Amino acid sequence: MKNLIECDDLKLGYEGYTVLENLSFAVEEKDYLCIIGNNGTGKSTLVKALLGLKKPLKGKIHFRNGLMRNEVGYLAQQSSIQKDFPASVEEVILSGCANSRGLRPFYTASEKRKVQENMELLEIGDLSKKCFRELSGGQQQRVLLARALCASAKLLLLDEPTTGLDPQMTTSFFETIQKLNRENGIAVIMVTHDTHCAAKFSNHILHLYDKTGFYSSTQSYIRTKLGQAYMGGHRHD
Repeated sequence: MKNLIECDDLKLGYEGYTVLENLSFAVEEKDYLCIIGNNGTGKSTLVKALLGLKKPLKGKIHFRNGLMRNEVGYLAQQSSIQKDFPASVEEVILSGCANSRGLRPFYTASEKRKVQENMELLEIGDLSKKCFRELSGGQQQRVLLARALCASAKLLLLDEPTTGLDPQMTTSFFETIQKLNRENGIAVIMVTHDTHCAAKFSNHILHLYDKTGFYSSTQSYIRTKLGQAYMGGHRHD
């Protein structure tokens, strides 16, 4: 597999305070990386760095094999403003093509076709004309996921995507991501507190703690003392 992202000896922080340092890891094509760790360990800071919103104090983030930074499909934690967004499902998803549109004042037929394809892929085609704010939480996340897919067919960056969803919706969402990863070959970076789903679905884990991180395959991680302590010593088959 070829690497899409390489993070080399990163040091991240703000206002003279170091959040993370000595952090190195890579994301390959078709990879599924879960980033875990307690609150305050630097997960959000790392996400901002990957998106180019925060410059590393040291080290480099390399985008490889044709992937551009603006081609990362990003799904942020939902805010109350997002949930009440007064636009149709189709309009919300179409906005995911904004980066590729550049200065053009209109969307092309190809971009509109991509919207339709992603709605069908996520089984929300029947919602296209509905108002986004009238949807359930699970439906809204599928719409925002379709929007992220319009930005990238190579890599999705998901920041706590199941926050606020009930257990059934959470399981369904993780299964959808797994399908996109395995059947469509889309690489995934997901920040999550759901250790059970992280262990079940990912193939690599980056555990942030004590201003640094431990990176390994998921199967190796859950056998370490760190993994067993963080995940409660349970098997995640």
